[in-house]
Amino acid sequence: MQQITLHVNGEDHNLTVRSADTLLFVLREKLGLTGSKPGCLNGDCGACTVNVDGWPMKSCLMLAIEAVGKQVTTIEGLHNTPIQQAFVEEFAFQCGYCTPGFIMNCHSLIEQHPDADGQTIKEWLESNICRCTSYIEIEKAVKSVLRKD
Repeated sequence: MQQITLHVNGEDHNLTVRSADTLLFVLREKLGLTGSKPGCLNGDCGACTVNVDGWPMKSCLMLAIEAVGKQVTTIEGLHNTPIQQAFVEEFAFQCGYCTPGFIMNCHSLIEQHPDADGQTIKEWLESNICRCTSYIEIEKAVKSVLRKD
């Protein structure tokens, strides 16, 4: 066990973790931030996506100790961002389980590529899986935000 400090959603958290604890486990079990979902737990589905220093990261693949000194943002840390509203307006979710991961990925996409074209959007969306809806609504949500910028 070791003491670490994680900077999550703008706040520092002092935690005791095992070297093998994933960021997903620590976020959910130690910080109570359950928006990041455990899906496949092997990096395929993207339900656990968070932003680390502005880039999407599958938190099931990242050790908590790797996040020390980085800015971690979870879905709970986003407040009224354009992509959240666009997901509602474009009906870009159904059951909602994968939605936080998609929103985090799309938020990073918009921040990193404000001029993203359709191909870039499709490539970024390939890292997340949804079994309930088509990706058309999600693409529309991203495109609607990019047009507003």
